[in-house]
Order: sequence, then C-alpha cells, then structure tokens
Amino acid sequence: MFAVVRTGGKQYRVAPGDKIVVEKLDGNAGDIVTLGDVLLAGEGSDLKKTDGLTVSAEIIAQAKGEKVTVFKKRRRHNYRRKKGHRQQHTILRIAAIGDHKAEKKAKPAASEAPKAQAPAKAEAPKKAEAPKKAAKPASEKKAAPAKAEKPAAKASTKNAAPAKGAAKKPAKK
Repeated sequence: MFAVVRTGGKQYRVAPGDKIVVEKLDGNAGDIVTLGDVLLAGEGSDLKKTDGLTVSAEIIAQAKGEKVTVFKKRRRHNYRRKKGHRQQHTILRIAAIGDHKAEKKAKPAASEAPKAQAPAKAEAPKKAEAPKKAAKPASEKKAAPAKAEKPAAKASTKNAAPAKGAAKKPAKK
C-alpha cells in the first residue's frame, strides 16, 4: 500500500518501511508521529478513500541539511553581506498506513547461516596455503615506469610554428 502525504509544505509518496527526510517536526528520536494530511492512498492501481486515514511514522533522527551561503553585493558601493544557513530536517521511517504495517525482515535467521559456513571455508585454505614471502618495505618497492616521450609532430605548413625543442632553420633567399 502507498500514500501521498503533505507535511512541511511538500508532498511525499510513502509506503510502509520507507525512510523520508521532511521539514523539522517536534519530537525526539524514537517518538511516533502521525501524519494526518493524506492526499491519496492506494494499492497497486486501485485507489482507496482517504477519509480518516492516517500515516504513522517513527522519528529516526533530527538532522541539519547542507550548508547554503547567501552573499549579497552591490558593486561600487562597498556593500557586502555574507550569511550562511542550514535547514533543520527530521528523518522518518514510515511504520504504517492506516492498518497496513511495515513487514519486518527476518534478520536473525539469515545471519546464523553465514556464521555456520564461515569457519569451514576459512579453515580449508589454511591447510593448503604455502608460506608467503615477507613483504618488502615501501622504500625498496620499484617506482612506476615513466611514460615514453612521443617524438614532436612535424609542421605541415610553412607558416606553422616550429615544434617545441626543434631547431630553427635559416630562411632561404
């Protein structure tokens, strides 16, 4: 299910589980806020009624946006003003739209399988591995080879400037 909500003068298309960055809302991290201004709701291509429909979201963090520099100048009047600004934002995770809640992923079951396989894979290469040579210090490493210089291109016309480093020939009379 998805919904279009309005907050902070902007509209956002959201679904359960989405993270969005909106204009500053009151609250601390972990608080639940309700967005009541739902403009549109639907599932797939079917639209639902929005009467009394609310979107609940959890505040993840209160953050600041990128720095914006405002510089004013009037030439020839010795007038300069420099000012900076960082917009306050709230990062939200959409918990539910009406009675549709976000599906929780099964992380514990997925994380156990790689742990069981990891030791078996790590032990096998150690048995067949030969001892490695000691690494050379940085001072003994060879420098990258220098690029070969290309020969200077020949001038195709009489009036063209001579190639860099080419000797000038005396003019014929």
